[in-house]
Amino acid sequence: MAPMSATVDLPLLELASDSGETFPVDNPATGETIAEVPRMGAAETRRAIARAEEALPKWRAMLAKDRARILRRWADLMMENEEGLARLLTTEQGKPLAESHTEIAYAASFYEWFGEEGKRVYGDTIPTYAADRRIVVTKDPVGVTVGITPWNFPAAMPTRKSAPALAAGCTMVLKPAEQTPLSALAIAQLGLEAGLPEGVFQIVTGAAEDAPLIGGEMTSNHTVRKLGFTGSTEIGKLLMAQCAKQVKKVSLELGGNAPFIVFDDADLEEAVTGALICKFRNSGQTCISANRILVQDGIYDAFVSRLVDEVSKLKVGNGLEPETKVGPLIEQSAVDKVQRHVGDAIERGGELLLGGEGIGGLFWQPTIVTNVSADAAMSCEETFGPVAGIARFKTEEQAVHAANNTPYGLATYYYTRDMARIWRLSEALEFGIHGINTGLISSEVVPFGGVKESGIGREGSKYGIEEWLEIKYLCMGGV
Repeated sequence: MAPMSATVDLPLLELASDSGETFPVDNPATGETIAEVPRMGAAETRRAIARAEEALPKWRAMLAKDRARILRRWADLMMENEEGLARLLTTEQGKPLAESHTEIAYAASFYEWFGEEGKRVYGDTIPTYAADRRIVVTKDPVGVTVGITPWNFPAAMPTRKSAPALAAGCTMVLKPAEQTPLSALAIAQLGLEAGLPEGVFQIVTGAAEDAPLIGGEMTSNHTVRKLGFTGSTEIGKLLMAQCAKQVKKVSLELGGNAPFIVFDDADLEEAVTGALICKFRNSGQTCISANRILVQDGIYDAFVSRLVDEVSKLKVGNGLEPETKVGPLIEQSAVDKVQRHVGDAIERGGELLLGGEGIGGLFWQPTIVTNVSADAAMSCEETFGPVAGIARFKTEEQAVHAANNTPYGLATYYYTRDMARIWRLSEALEFGIHGINTGLISSEVVPFGGVKESGIGREGSKYGIEEWLEIKYLCMGGV
C-alpha cells in the first residue's frame, strides 16, 4: 500500500494485489488523494476465503468467553484510538468530525455488545414425543461468511457486520466501499493487535470496476455460507439472486425512503430538532434519513418557518473545521442526483425556500423545498443529500397512505402526543424501524433492519446474532 497523506496518522492493515495496481482514495472536501489502495479481484478474494476456512475450526472451537475477551479488547483499542480513527473517517468520507467521533463510539459498541451476546447463544430442550427419545436444539456458527459495506458509515458498517459473525464463531472476509476503505483497514489492524487470530477477519479492497469480480467470487464460492450486505436495493437484489444458486443465507440492509410525519399536536421544537438530526446528519447521506417530510395543515406554516430558521444556520465546509455541520457529498454523481431531485421538485410545483444549488466542489447548500408533489423524484427515491422536501396533509389516514406508498420500508418517524395515535401508527406503518418523537434511533442494542424492499434480517440487539447461527436438532433414541 502506498504511503498515506500526513493528514492521516494511523496504522492500517497491509495488503497487496497480485497485479500491484492501486486505486486512489480521495478526500471529498478537498479532492486530495490521501492514499493508494490495492486493486484486488477474484483471485485475492478466493485466497482470503480459503484462509478464513482454515481459521474457522480453531475460532469456532474457542470458548465464547475467550472470543468475547478479544472483541472487548478490540472495542477498547478503538476507543483508545478514537481521535485518529475519527480524523481518518472524516478525511476519507467528509462528515463533520463530531459526527465521526460519534460513529467511532457506535462502531466500537458492536464488538463490546456482541462479544457478550456470544456467551448467551442458548439452545433448548423440547418435551419429547416418544418415551425413549430426548430432543435437544443447539445453535452452531454458520461458517465462513462475507460482508460488503457502504461508504456512508465506513467504520460502523464493517463492525456491525463482523461483530455478530465473529462472536457467533464465524470467520469473515469483508469488502469495504471503494470510496472509503481506510477506516476498515485501520479497524482490522486493531483487531490483530487485540489478539484476533490470522484469517478470522480479512479485508479485500478494490476499485469500482473490481466490485463485480470480488462480489462474484463471494457469492459463487462454495465455502461461503452467508453474505451480509448494506447498500442499494438494486445491488442487494443482484447479490441475493447470485446467492440463491447455492442457497446461501443473506442479511440485506437496503435502501429506504423514510417518511417524517408531523401532526398538529406535536411538540414543534422537538419535531424541528428531530428533522434537523435525521435529515442533515452526514449531509443527508444515510439510509434512515428523513426523505419525505409530511406535515399536518395546522402546524405546517409554523414548522416550515422554524425549520428554515434552523437550517439557515448550518455551516457547510470541510468536516475537519470545528464549526462545520454539513460536509461534502461523497462524489460528483451524488451532487448530480441532488441537483436533479431539486430541479424536478420545482418543475412539479415545489417552492424553493432555502438553498438549491451547489457551492463548489462536492458541497451543496442545505436546501428546503415545500409543496413537493407525491410523484416528484425526491418523493419516490432516496435523495441522499442535504435537501428537505416538505408536503402537507390533512388527516391521519392521508399521512399513513402517503407514508406507505413506497416499495421501501426501512425507517419512519412520527411526532404526536396522542398515545392512541402512536399505537395506530405503529401498527399501520409498514417499516421496520419507528422513531416516535425522536430522530435518533440507532444503537447496538436495537434490531436494525427493514421490511419490503428495504431488506432481510436484523443487525444489532439480541436478534442480530441469530442471523449468523444455524439451528441444529438432535433426536436421541434408546433412552
